[in-house]
Amino acid sequence: MKNSDNTSPTTTLFGLLRHGQTQWNVLKKIQGSCDSPLTATGREQTALWSQTVKKYEWQRIVASDLGRVRETVAILNRELRLPVTFDSRLREQEWGDWEGLTLPAIEENYRQELARRVALGWNFSAPGGETRQAVKERALAALVEAAEKGPGQKILIVCHQGVVKSVLYHITRREFLPGEDPLMHHDRFHIISLSGDRFATVALNIPPTVSP
Repeated sequence: MKNSDNTSPTTTLFGLLRHGQTQWNVLKKIQGSCDSPLTATGREQTALWSQTVKKYEWQRIVASDLGRVRETVAILNRELRLPVTFDSRLREQEWGDWEGLTLPAIEENYRQELARRVALGWNFSAPGGETRQAVKERALAALVEAAEKGPGQKILIVCHQGVVKSVLYHITRREFLPGEDPLMHHDRFHIISLSGDRFATVALNIPPTVSP
């Protein structure tokens, strides 16, 4: 996104929203690139979110192409009625050999290996999976491309917790290491901006049903 010296960069706004609760979320299973459908609670949550995000007057949706996000977008769009682009670069982090396992099982059976990998920060990956760094790079590339196709627009991004976290941790210069203060609350909505080549946070941890 290039601008002449005499022109201020165009600012694009992004709303970051995670998909609704899934069956594997309830079972605490790692989904990654795998999938499971939304629960009844997840569908209700998404319908509630549609009322909240509508107040911000988004112009289009760019979303992960995994099934749980497609289902979430379909519910949101009953209210929003926005054009949608699905982008595989917004998929959840691939967890390789640990996909389909529960988090308690991983903590019990791979405790030392998990601790070693978590201590790598941005280079964390599950065995056979991808790193957080890789997730960040592909997600940011998707956002930059979306901004280039619609400079100055307000774009709703519907994706996954790991993707949202990687984007926000990059913007706030986090190291993704144990002991860092929590930045994100569970199931919240976040707004960021892109001006020129600079991302910035606008509002974090917006709960449902709150007016802008």
